[in-house]
Amino acid sequence: MGFKVYVDGKLYEKQEAKISVFDHGLLYGDGVFEGIRAYNGRVFRMDAHIERLYNSAKALMLDIPVSRDGMKKIITDTMAANDLRDAYIRLVVTRGAGDLGLGPDKCNQPTIVCITDTIALYPKELYEKGLAVITVATRRMNNDMLPPQVKSLNYLNSIVAKIEAMSAGVLEAIMLNSEGMVAECTADNIFVVRKGRLVTPDITSGALEGVTRGAVMELARAEGIETAESRVSRYDVFTADECFLTGTAAEIIAVVTVDRRTIGNGKPGPITKRLLEKFHELVRKEGA
Repeated sequence: MGFKVYVDGKLYEKQEAKISVFDHGLLYGDGVFEGIRAYNGRVFRMDAHIERLYNSAKALMLDIPVSRDGMKKIITDTMAANDLRDAYIRLVVTRGAGDLGLGPDKCNQPTIVCITDTIALYPKELYEKGLAVITVATRRMNNDMLPPQVKSLNYLNSIVAKIEAMSAGVLEAIMLNSEGMVAECTADNIFVVRKGRLVTPDITSGALEGVTRGAVMELARAEGIETAESRVSRYDVFTADECFLTGTAAEIIAVVTVDRRTIGNGKPGPITKRLLEKFHELVRKEGA
């Protein structure tokens, strides 16, 4: 049998885990989620992920019927049931089952799902050689449409961009905002290194305030690397000495070409390698 999945207070075998076809998470993408990692039996920065989940829900006026401590217990109990020490955790809260109208008032009870499994977002060899990415035509949604801090179930914006990337023969894409500045990638934050200085797009540019993004900035500053959040242009990426992506699933992965332009010497750079090493040290010792 496969891994067990938590759904609304019970653990089910993977093939038996079900939600209603009238759930507004399915019908309209009305819900929030978190992708979380566990290393060596420790859930990495669980408090930060839980805080973001509840803040996202609050922004959508979605009341989660479980306390923060209760949600943490759901995560650890699901991991224990699957005997996992290194895992990817997907925590989902939907508006719940309602009718076929958009209004959430007919959804009486949110649905809570916790999946624990393994994940490999990119092939192992790309972590050694680096990733090729392109800039796509699909723009990141403006902050006044849906704040990037809200990690909602509606990922069509990123999925369309991902389709563009895959159609071009690459695995990831840089998405620009309405002003033509770099926001983030379809599922990852982006960093560039120029003259020893580390820069990532700021939140107002349309970037998610990623947990791994925050951890990497902390590590960089601890290593004496000047770090900034600011507006980043395609030119800044093209002329960078190094470029890398961060995310819960991706961790840290170097980018070596962007729109067929070679970044640096076309190999993962020294600062990228250093931060990846420090990140691996961090996740093995920090966590709940």
